[in-house]
Amino acid sequence: MAEVELSVLTRQAFAEPADSQEAVQARCIAWASRRNASQTGIAWQFTTADARIKLEYLYLQIKK
Repeated sequence: MAEVELSVLTRQAFAEPADSQEAVQARCIAWASRRNASQTGIAWQFTTADARIKLEYLYLQIKK
């Protein structure tokens, strides 16, 4: 989820270059406030079961 949110932040808050570190911080805070206020969620494209199959290599394998 973090990667998805960072992608959205980049596209929405940084279409124009920032001129200082303070400007970057202000944009991030403003964007996060708007995003949290709107309670925007993520529309996953697959079910949990499908994700476990497709992303099996990311899950830990426990040997018995």
